[in-house]
Amino acid sequence: MTMHRNFLPVLLALATAGAQAHVALEHQAAPAGSSYRATFQVGHGCGAAPTRQLSVAVPPGIADAHPMPKPGWSLDIQREKLAQPVVRDGRTAADRVARITWTAKTPADMLPGEQYDEFVLAARLPAEPGTLYWPVTQVCEPGRADWVEVPAPGQWPHDLKHPAPALEILPAAGGAHH
Repeated sequence: MTMHRNFLPVLLALATAGAQAHVALEHQAAPAGSSYRATFQVGHGCGAAPTRQLSVAVPPGIADAHPMPKPGWSLDIQREKLAQPVVRDGRTAADRVARITWTAKTPADMLPGEQYDEFVLAARLPAEPGTLYWPVTQVCEPGRADWVEVPAPGQWPHDLKHPAPALEILPAAGGAHH
């Protein structure tokens, strides 16, 4: 048993290193139909290169998304037309947010390769349970990492080299306020 406890710090260090090896969501599960704070954790740049831009594709099924501004970074919100308008909060919407991009305003604002940061948006989740994938493009100075791979049916997500952050939408809790 003592030998097992000695390996525990090593295993935790390896797990933490693996968790920081890509862009990931802080909370990877949430109830259907709820408001969700998507916090994209960026654990490093592209090698030693600093990150100058992070772009998140908002999955279909997300009706509404609002990015949190970051000091020193500009925001670009791309919208797409919906096939059918929907009613949200008593108003008819003909489009939705399809992509949110944060771009460092100056070289001094870039995220250094050896540092960690978070990029945040708020969204309303679909009413149906399932898995949503959030493809992310991390542009560095120079280089880029496309965290866009989605597992095929039956494929283990950890086998992917550049996995898209995933959110498991759980059945809504009965009677809970969202």
